[in-house]
Amino acid sequence: MGRPREFDTDKALDRALEVFWRHGYEGATIPDLTRAMGINRPSLYAAFGNKEALFRKALERYQTGPIAFVHLALAEPTARKVAERLLCGAVQLVTDTSKPRGCMVVQGALACGDDAEPIRRALTEYREAGFTAIRARFERAVSEGDLPKGTDCTTLARYIATVLNGLAVQAASGASADELRRVAELTVRAFPTEG
Repeated sequence: MGRPREFDTDKALDRALEVFWRHGYEGATIPDLTRAMGINRPSLYAAFGNKEALFRKALERYQTGPIAFVHLALAEPTARKVAERLLCGAVQLVTDTSKPRGCMVVQGALACGDDAEPIRRALTEYREAGFTAIRARFERAVSEGDLPKGTDCTTLARYIATVLNGLAVQAASGASADELRRVAELTVRAFPTEG
C-alpha cells in the first residue's frame, strides 16, 4: 500500500487549470505545473497521470466550473436570451481579473505541435460540440416558433460560436470588458427577430 496523499487533489487540479489556462497546453511545463500545484513530479503522475491526462481533467473542471454558464444559457426560454446569456457570460469570464484573460478552450491548443495533436483534436471536438449544442437549441427555437421558419440555424450557431471565440481572443489581447460588452450587445441586436 502506498502512502496517503498529503495534498488536496481538487485544489491541485484548480491550480493546474489556471496554469493551462494562462499558458496553453504546450506552454505549461511540468515544473510550472508542479510548482503551482504544490506537489512534486512523482505526486503529479501518481494522482493525475501524465501531462495530457492532467490537461483533460483540467478541461473537465473548466466545463463544470468557469464555463458552467453555457449549460444555463442553453436552457433560456428564447433563442435571443440564449445568445444574450452566452455572450454576456463569455464577456464576464474572459475579462474576469481574478482569472487568466481569454478562454482555455480557445487558447489551450492554438499553437500545438505534433506531440500535442491529441489535445488540439480534443479541444477542436469540444468547440464543435458547443457549436452543435447551440445549433440544436436554435433548431428547437424554430420548431417552437421562437425563430422565423427558414432561419439558417447552422450559420446562426456558427456566427455565435465565432463571436464567442473572438471575444476570448480579443480579451487575451487586452480588450476591455466595456469594449467586449459593446460587441456582445451589437451581436444580440443583429440576432433574428422572434417568430
